[in-house]
Amino acid sequence: MLNVQKIREDFPILKRQVNGKPLVYFDNAATSQTPQVVIDTIVDYYSNYNANIHRGVHSLSQEATDAYEIARKKIQKHFNAEHAHEIILTSGTTHSINIVATGFTALLSEGDEIIVSALEHHSNIVPWQMLCERTGAVLKVIPMNQEGELLMERYDQLLSKKTKLVFVNHISNALGTINPIEYIINKAHDVGAAVLIDGAQSCPHFKPDVQALDADFYVASAHKLCGPTGVGLLYGKEAWLNKLPPYQGGGEMIDQVTFEKTTYAGLPHKFEAGTPNICGVIAFGTALDYMNTIGFDAIASYEKELLDYGTQQLLQIDGLKIYGTSVNKTSVISFNIEGIHPYDIGSIVDKLGVAVRTGHHCAQPIMDFYKIPGTVRASFSFYNTKEEIDILVTSVKKAADMLR
Repeated sequence: MLNVQKIREDFPILKRQVNGKPLVYFDNAATSQTPQVVIDTIVDYYSNYNANIHRGVHSLSQEATDAYEIARKKIQKHFNAEHAHEIILTSGTTHSINIVATGFTALLSEGDEIIVSALEHHSNIVPWQMLCERTGAVLKVIPMNQEGELLMERYDQLLSKKTKLVFVNHISNALGTINPIEYIINKAHDVGAAVLIDGAQSCPHFKPDVQALDADFYVASAHKLCGPTGVGLLYGKEAWLNKLPPYQGGGEMIDQVTFEKTTYAGLPHKFEAGTPNICGVIAFGTALDYMNTIGFDAIASYEKELLDYGTQQLLQIDGLKIYGTSVNKTSVISFNIEGIHPYDIGSIVDKLGVAVRTGHHCAQPIMDFYKIPGTVRASFSFYNTKEEIDILVTSVKKAADMLR
């Protein structure tokens, strides 16, 4: 069982006030907060061994390179990739998806088909639409139901020998739905299609095993995992990464350069052009250490308690409707109150010290499906408490009373 009060001491920002009220932070699906140990790692890098990596023989460069590659191995171990060079370090989930989407330009032909789900973040829609524009491939969509679940029988019907790539999120950022990705991956592989899983929302709640899932590509961001912003990863099976061309040209990703011809470095450097976010990657490793020390089984169990409690308490509010009611979901509650715009609720509860997200959550097709402009989204993490949920409920009630 988690000692939540002790854990909260690790997060300096949880001690601050907003608008004269103690901060209640329920925007974890957008970005998690950062523990002191991660902050210390960033300060330590810039204070003691700030240098560029892979290119210098001096001591600082060697220290920075070692720390950077140790972090890569931590990420490899956490996601259970077979090889460290299957972990490509990026600026985040969006960057990772774009590497794959751009790379598949050379692998698709007019009339090929790719499949996306109705539950995707824009970052897992727009790059593939751009890919279709470049190649003439056809984009097909797995539909959803009112509970926010994908219709697997329709997915089965969409699959064919024309299907070359399937991309779906592990968990919906807007609704919290946990998608049946094992089924999706296995079915795609039956027709010879590759699968990319957007794990941005799943990784804060449990540890994905990319080998057990048999995912061809898996992407995630550090800032959802108590790490810094501007850092993420692309896991790709070695065979697939070797098929894809480099995403960007520049330093680090080369083998030999002449004006007549350039040859490219092997994995992972082939996809890591330029100076990376060195301290961010090192701090990402620290963040994974921190969360693994707490334990993902304990995190998942406690967050389920928060989800159940929050759902029960919010539904006591007159006129409140929750969107995304799948039995299989994580600690995200998206809701509206009848007759009130979500932005107005979010603005008022902020005055009471409560941070929630309002809008379409970069998932406009979901909002179009429900015929709503957006939702209020409260997303819980392992450092939140039931007492904070009580504050949220009281704040939402006050907002509703003011706006009715």
